[in-house]
Amino acid sequence: MRADVRHAVRLARLDLKLLGRNQTALVNVVLLPLLMAWMFSRIMPEGATTAGVPAELFVLTGVPGLMLCFAVFVNLVNNFTARREELVLKRLYGGLTSPAAVFGGAALSALLVYLGQVALLAIWIVRVEGGSAPANIPLLLLASVLGAAVITLLAAAFSGITRTAELAQVTVLPVLLVMLVGAPLFVPVAQLPEPLRVPAEVVPITPVVEITRTAFLGADHVGGLGEPLSVAGQWAAALPSLVILLGWLVVAALLARWLFRWDARRG
Repeated sequence: MRADVRHAVRLARLDLKLLGRNQTALVNVVLLPLLMAWMFSRIMPEGATTAGVPAELFVLTGVPGLMLCFAVFVNLVNNFTARREELVLKRLYGGLTSPAAVFGGAALSALLVYLGQVALLAIWIVRVEGGSAPANIPLLLLASVLGAAVITLLAAAFSGITRTAELAQVTVLPVLLVMLVGAPLFVPVAQLPEPLRVPAEVVPITPVVEITRTAFLGADHVGGLGEPLSVAGQWAAALPSLVILLGWLVVAALLARWLFRWDARRG
């Protein structure tokens, strides 16, 4: 177990170093979600409110779901696919590194990038939008860890059906669109049109968005429309979404076990 942790940390450090050297990936994974967050917040009508809070603040507290799609899903589908085709995964698997260390390292590096984006978002909300610091940081961290674990496993699964790193940009698009359209970024799930409500309730990004928004604002944005909650009330309100995330963790693990490939798909 200790060896797996050490290997995972080393792999995470290597991933972060390589990300820092890849300017294209750095823009797509780190800066693009922040730019989209700014654009989404600017298109909201001035003075409008959603679920009891300013519309800009409602959107920004849901943006971590958008960041999770890029920092974890897009990032790791590319990484897993490229490393498989370069035989890096096969060498790791055939050496002293266990599968748990490989997935753990990938998840840790992506989680750190994601948490860095969330920290920047929190500073933005406080400094620019005049909002408050997150009301429940432990709940926010739990949602981040579970969300990153689910999306890491889904990325591993989708890398298995992606033949080359170049095709990864195409493979991620349908999933990315479903997650972004289905997630309650602009309005609560309860206020979505009926055709969108059902998919919004089942996509894995929705519980992350709802828990994160509840943790940021200290109000019920899971089953309610922004009613203020105590810290204990926030945890209680988040329970249904936490259960959904745990269910997705099982589904994603089964998909990853079924579809993930260690060997290159070509020559």
